[in-house]
Amino acid sequence: MAEVSEERRNEVEERAARNVPVIEEYRATGGHLSGPMAGFKVVLVHHKGAKSGVERVNPVAFRQVGDNIAVFASNGGRKSNPDWYYNLVTHPETVVELGDETLPVRARVASGEERTEIWEAQKAGAPMFADYENTAAPREIPVVILERI
Repeated sequence: MAEVSEERRNEVEERAARNVPVIEEYRATGGHLSGPMAGFKVVLVHHKGAKSGVERVNPVAFRQVGDNIAVFASNGGRKSNPDWYYNLVTHPETVVELGDETLPVRARVASGEERTEIWEAQKAGAPMFADYENTAAPREIPVVILERI
């Protein structure tokens, strides 16, 4: 396993700590969040660090795509992909918490027409994703399909 710098480790831990209250509320309410995340469709994505091997959980916006779940590596419009994206690419078999259910899934990155169709629907339903697209440019925001297994 590659060595992770202490500065990077601290940054990841700070981000994880900010997610703790969101994750706790999600679990306590069966997926219904309040405050700035009220009304958003959110799934808890479990992932294993690509470099660290540490197990983590992130609340992530999603869109239902048939029986599968699409999540968006927008990283709030930053110029880089979020860590969870790289972790899912490296370790695609994982679980998600969707409401009260825990589901085994396999992650794959959508491309071409499939990606475009899902991404355009997400932007239409949640316009802030169009803003993220603009601020992330020239990075193309990955769409990750979580297929139930």
